[in-house]
Amino acid sequence: MAYSLYILKCADGTFYTGITTDIDRRLSEHNGQSPKGAKYTAARRPVELVYQDSFSTRSQALKEEIRIKKLTRTEKEEMILAAPSEVAR
Repeated sequence: MAYSLYILKCADGTFYTGITTDIDRRLSEHNGQSPKGAKYTAARRPVELVYQDSFSTRSQALKEEIRIKKLTRTEKEEMILAAPSEVAR
């Protein structure tokens, strides 16, 4: 099972980072189609996917999530802009 690390841009301009095994389902949850979205994004809808990366293990994805959450906003923006063009923006 592959794990996706993702960064969402919220309506207020902030970023939310998470991991999932089903990015489409999780994006729908964050946008309110299901009650399972995060409290953080519930107050900042709509959200849009701006970065995605895949990992073969949950451990790898979690380590990257922790690393990204420690980055400054500027560093996150640079990472998003440097992502391959296939990433949703």
